[in-house]
Amino acid sequence: MAVRLFEGKEHANSYWKYRISPSEELIGKVLQFHRNNEYSSNGLAVDVGCGSGQGTLLLAPHFTRVVGTDISPAQLEMGRKHVNIPNVSFRESPAEELPFEDGSVDLVTAMSAFHWFDHSRFLQEADRVLKPHGCLALLNYTLDMELTYGNCSEALNLICNEFYAALHPLRDPHLGPSSFELYKRTYDSLQYPVKEWHDLFWVKKAVPLSGYIGMVKSFSTFQTLLKTDPEEARRLSQGIEDRLKRAMDVTSSETEVIMGVKYFYFLAQKPAND
Repeated sequence: MAVRLFEGKEHANSYWKYRISPSEELIGKVLQFHRNNEYSSNGLAVDVGCGSGQGTLLLAPHFTRVVGTDISPAQLEMGRKHVNIPNVSFRESPAEELPFEDGSVDLVTAMSAFHWFDHSRFLQEADRVLKPHGCLALLNYTLDMELTYGNCSEALNLICNEFYAALHPLRDPHLGPSSFELYKRTYDSLQYPVKEWHDLFWVKKAVPLSGYIGMVKSFSTFQTLLKTDPEEARRLSQGIEDRLKRAMDVTSSETEVIMGVKYFYFLAQKPAND
């Protein structure tokens, strides 16, 4: 069974407001792989573990119908509130029990979500719902994001690394030592003959410094700290924010920085006779 996190309404709102999503360029890489198959079609795409739907909506222009699934009613409520696109809908469903018929889905994606699933059961379920020649795309990013601002970027990232190091002991045991290793191991063992592994794809976005802080505060590790020691959580995040402002020589947390996020991902095509 998938791990149940990110379910509170406040956390769901934070997710929608701060979480970065794959860039259109990265989604384009997924779509290019999908379309390289002469048998591909663009009827139904399913985004599993969709959260509040930032990634789901990126698929909308390319498919007749897009469905985002998640186990969190609060996250789905946020998606329905903000994603007002006629061909996009949301359904509450475990990743391991997708509400779709056998061989009915053209593309299954999981964007920064697969690591929370029951891995083997989800892969079996994705294989069940995919059409022959349908595609599976699993994307994730590393948590060591990088900030760029003027000539102080190196100093900023040293401070950011302290933030990540302070939160690392709170990493959920379900995740194991490395999500990167999990995805690579999954890719290596997946018995689909047509597949691609990509180590690094940068997604960079201008955000206010407060947006970067909000992004890190939406992580499961910070949320764990917030629940167990709210005072320490606030002290840590405010301290990091203040130090970043001093390094930038600014007074406003609305000062924009470039936030770089390192994605890794793999793409695979279900064979015709699976």
